Amino acid sequence: MPNMSLKKNPIPTQEPEIRAHNFDEVAMGYSEEIAIEEANRCLNCKNMPCVNGCPVNIHIPEFIAKIREGNFEGAYQIISKSSSLPAVCGRVCPQETQCESKCVRGIKGEPVGIGRLERFVADWHNAHSEENILIPSFNGHKIAVVGSGPSGLTCAGDLAKKGYKVTVYEALHAAGGVLVYGIPEFRLPKAIVQKEIDNLIKMGVDIQTNIVIGKTLTVDELFGMGNEAVFIGSGAGLPNFMGIPGESLKGVYSANEFLTRSNLMKAYKSFPQTPIMKGGRVAVVGGGNVAMDAARTALRLGAEKVYIVYRRSMEELPARREEVDHAIEEGIEFRLLNNPIEILGYENPNDKRDPKNGFVKGIKCVKMELGEPDEKGRRRPMAVTNSEFVIDVDCVIMSIGTSPNPLIKMTTDGLEVNSRGGIIVEETTGATTKEGVYAGGDAVTGAATVISAMGAGKLAAKAIDEYLSDK
Repeated sequence: MPNMSLKKNPIPTQEPEIRAHNFDEVAMGYSEEIAIEEANRCLNCKNMPCVNGCPVNIHIPEFIAKIREGNFEGAYQIISKSSSLPAVCGRVCPQETQCESKCVRGIKGEPVGIGRLERFVADWHNAHSEENILIPSFNGHKIAVVGSGPSGLTCAGDLAKKGYKVTVYEALHAAGGVLVYGIPEFRLPKAIVQKEIDNLIKMGVDIQTNIVIGKTLTVDELFGMGNEAVFIGSGAGLPNFMGIPGESLKGVYSANEFLTRSNLMKAYKSFPQTPIMKGGRVAVVGGGNVAMDAARTALRLGAEKVYIVYRRSMEELPARREEVDHAIEEGIEFRLLNNPIEILGYENPNDKRDPKNGFVKGIKCVKMELGEPDEKGRRRPMAVTNSEFVIDVDCVIMSIGTSPNPLIKMTTDGLEVNSRGGIIVEETTGATTKEGVYAGGDAVTGAATVISAMGAGKLAAKAIDEYLSDK
């Protein structure tokens, strides 16, 4: 019997006053009964518009139909044909602007909770099924993958299934890329990512950590080691700053550094080896998902007050609505239509070399108003004359975007990049301007979504297989 409710079933969450002080997962997932009820909202459209909205083209109506039947493992098998990280994507993908934005049920109400159902199916499988990893026969070809984030893991997995010997090179000391160093535990538990990595290792993928391609090894040296193709999925880990006075003060972080210290270097522990702010007042500059992650992490690390400072209004805020709502519920204050112009500090007498290299004591902002739309259709923010004011804070976290690290380009002849530092690729294959080298994910596009990076990894894996078959 179809469920014609105009609203999707809400997902249970921890109470705000509790979750603001722990790193446990905020959303707790659907039960079997709620999942079936939500699945019955799907109309099983013949033209399947939701599939076109998914960067990896999951057969959405098919897996939802299996949920309706109570065949949760069958639903998982359908998803896993297209996606190698369903438990991840069900948690962090912006379904509201992708698959769910195409859902017919969204015309006169809320779309089907596709992301919530994907998460339910993946979690059910992980709790109830033993993973039978099939190790394919080695086909005689070796591939190198640079980066163990979503694009690299997807590319490695797809190639391993075809019998290639794949080695993944990761710069940090743990595999997972942005999935482990960038996304907080309360949104994406590390154990979920590790399970996916363990499955790749069982499949024969070799993961080498603490190797910086462009420094430890070059791309050309990877070819010299017997690899016949290289996929670059090194992400966009170079943080952007505003270039305003005071950014070198102690207590100023990029969101990348702040989240990496918390997530991967365990600064959230009682006696951390990598201390970052504890207590105090924090300003996070920016309005994207990473800004929400940094602000909510600061709160959980003991900040007394956390501000989001963003130069546009709530309507232009780029973060997912769910993350914004959670941040507001947890007590984070949004200082909208405000733009920083200087970070204020006080001198550090203990620094003999430069006592002016002191600590943060505030952030000076100017009020903004929205003018005419820019080339992207967003109303351009303009400073209001004589509107300067100061917010007293002890810590400032800059979350205004990232760029691809130039190290690989600097050490690889024949690899061209665009004006933003993104590797130039052929759109339908991911092939770069250097023969045998492919790229995808944030290294190409700049900071984007997990699922789009996975789509790029899938595309490149297919193209690499075809390239080597032709050779």
